[in-house]
Amino acid sequence: MKSHAKVVVIGGGVVGCSVLFHLARHGWTDVVLLERDELTSGSTWHAAGGMHTINGDPNVAKLQKYTISLYKEIEELSGQATGVHLTGGVLLAATEARLDWLRGVVAKGRYLGIDLEEISAKEAAELMPLLDPSQFVGAVRNKEDGHLDPSGVTHAYAKAARKLGAEVERFTKVEDIVRRPDGLWRVLTNKGEVVAEHVVNAGGLWAREVGRMVGLELPVLAMEHMYLITEDMPEVAAWNQKTGTEIIHAVDFDGELYLRQERGGMLMGTYEKANKPWSEFQTPWNFGHELLEPDIDRIAPSLEVGFRHFPAFQNTGIKQIINGPFTFAPDGNPLVGPVRGLPGFWVACGVMAGFSQGGGVGLALSNWMIEGDPGADIWAMDVSRYGDWATMAYTNAKVRENYSRRFSIRFPNEELPAGRLLKTTPVYDLLSAKGAQWGVSYGLEVPLWYAPEGVKDEFSWRRSSDFSHVAREVASVRGSVGLAEISNFAKYKVTGEGAASWLDRLLACKLPKPGRMTLAPMLKEDGRLIGDFTLANLGDGEWFIAGSGIAEQYHMRWFEAHLPVDGSVRIEALGPKLTGLAIAGPKARELLAKVTRADVSNTAFPFMAIARMDIGMAPCLVGRVSYTGDLGYEMWVAPEYQRAAFQALMAAGEEFGIGLFGSRALNSLRLEKNYGSLAREYRPIYGPLEAGLDRFVAYGKEADFIGKQAALAERKQGGRLRLRTFIVEADDADVIGDEPIWFDGAVRGWVTSGGYAHHSKKSVAIGYVPKEIADESDGFEIELLGRRHAARMQPVPLFDANFERMRA
Repeated sequence: MKSHAKVVVIGGGVVGCSVLFHLARHGWTDVVLLERDELTSGSTWHAAGGMHTINGDPNVAKLQKYTISLYKEIEELSGQATGVHLTGGVLLAATEARLDWLRGVVAKGRYLGIDLEEISAKEAAELMPLLDPSQFVGAVRNKEDGHLDPSGVTHAYAKAARKLGAEVERFTKVEDIVRRPDGLWRVLTNKGEVVAEHVVNAGGLWAREVGRMVGLELPVLAMEHMYLITEDMPEVAAWNQKTGTEIIHAVDFDGELYLRQERGGMLMGTYEKANKPWSEFQTPWNFGHELLEPDIDRIAPSLEVGFRHFPAFQNTGIKQIINGPFTFAPDGNPLVGPVRGLPGFWVACGVMAGFSQGGGVGLALSNWMIEGDPGADIWAMDVSRYGDWATMAYTNAKVRENYSRRFSIRFPNEELPAGRLLKTTPVYDLLSAKGAQWGVSYGLEVPLWYAPEGVKDEFSWRRSSDFSHVAREVASVRGSVGLAEISNFAKYKVTGEGAASWLDRLLACKLPKPGRMTLAPMLKEDGRLIGDFTLANLGDGEWFIAGSGIAEQYHMRWFEAHLPVDGSVRIEALGPKLTGLAIAGPKARELLAKVTRADVSNTAFPFMAIARMDIGMAPCLVGRVSYTGDLGYEMWVAPEYQRAAFQALMAAGEEFGIGLFGSRALNSLRLEKNYGSLAREYRPIYGPLEAGLDRFVAYGKEADFIGKQAALAERKQGGRLRLRTFIVEADDADVIGDEPIWFDGAVRGWVTSGGYAHHSKKSVAIGYVPKEIADESDGFEIELLGRRHAARMQPVPLFDANFERMRA
């Protein structure tokens, strides 16, 4: 075994072997994979081997499509058969709500290049003869579903990597990982030591144990997963003989089942409600090519549905039940990327759908290591989407919930209960008493809307029970004054003698003067957007940044990676150390004037000003800015003072008829101003010109900010896309994101977000279209729940187009 390597990959499952192959294909051949046993010894060997392109996140779906397309290449390069069977498949709906969801999947496929088609239940039965069409209301056909040989694929990756110069060391157990003072990593094994620049944790079932070697507790948990294989079935033989083809795949979402042909019989797997974690706290190192004891009673309710939906199963015997552990992250997506605070340490774990996602994970991670960027928008898989709040108990609760709901509908207004009340702010009980309906953001409870006694969310794809109540909250803001809790924003403090010059290089904006704020885009080297902040100069060398709460760990990883080594800059994520309140509306200044002695007149405290002032008795940092697009103020206050500030504002606001508003009303308000947001409109696949943020980029400033040359090139060339706002002639439903935008009968773009603008009484969609049609006003349609609705461009904001209210 070599003593030095550029990269050590730990774990010889499909994911580790894919990472090794992609690194070698990129030209990094000084790489070695360490496997404690034989390749495939974890979850890989007993996997059902299914593969599909469908995913709730379109960017992950793209990587799944890439994964499936890769198998031919690695088979040819390695000479190892992968056993790929592209049979196609049907996705089945037993309810109208499920069919509405499937229509959204078809719509996404139109701009992702995935060939999907809505068909009737009868047509589905003609393709998949084992199903009873009377049990379903419709289906979707997918021509890119299939299955493969898990062992063959894994060995194909490994053999291809070896041919390109990589090395694989089997029966080599990693026992510890130690970072040297020079930043290199010592990987200690039962066969000696390897020193490496980079270490990749692709440990699968042992990912937690590998993470703990470097002080990292990863939010992953293994679950027992069962599938059965039947005896040979005459119906299968008859179909094979009649058509010369295999029986296609089927996913029965409402039955929580997936099915495919296995030799002369069928394979049926289930994601049962009565699920069971495996080795909750520590994975035994001696676990290998072993299976767990089957528990048919646990999956019996799902099998009963399966036998009813697929009657032929009633007449056949069960040859084998496979029960093996697979790892999941709390939301079911992989954990991929560099780990904050551990330079050179990477993770590629929690990849439950390894044969659909393994190739994409390997591609993204190798790109990231070599080029400094994953080459795709992989936010849904980025390990930084979790912080320290994702404890072992939280992970256990969420993984169990996610497993039990893997085939369940997640409605756009549905909030899931597991792992809740983990983080709350000091006014949680006060807002609850006012009828707050809660959601969660980065582990923190956030108010979504305020319901009268006895009214709760009714989960639906269409406008629901919150509609009129959110409209009332919007009316409070636009008509007088509203108050919102905004602690879910990320907050950062930057100090040090080098702070100004560091920020000037890090951010693309012009730095504000003391007592002022500005919108601050942040770019990566290729000029794409990775941040959208409010930057405030507090004077005396202190700076304050507010940004997206869900991206706190993501942004801190970037900030810390770019800190000067001389210690001249210090940055702190304030997190729960600073809570927030916001007021907005035409009476907001009058309210603020009643609770503070500071002069808050337009002359003394103009738009984008920031200052410290007392709100009642509570010391606050107050900025004149509002995401509502109205006259408004954001107030940042230490948690011990938040209740006092809230009560002072509410008491003084009674005179103006103050109303509380939540994040759904805020969404409605920001749509009227054409305001975008990070992770929706602003993502690392869009440039500032495309996203409409170029007016905030200081192209001419002296500082050579990160991404400057690429941004200048985009500005000169014009980019490919433009972010635009549309008014949709909708009925009883509004867009939520990822719907296709049609123009002149062809899909030309996609929706990033939207909803109903209650003040303007318009259904609004925001999305990207090619620049060539970005100034057209007519000819657009937006597909929603299987229907195309006419849409017209809205080039100026629906509300306060001249920004008079905001600046008054």
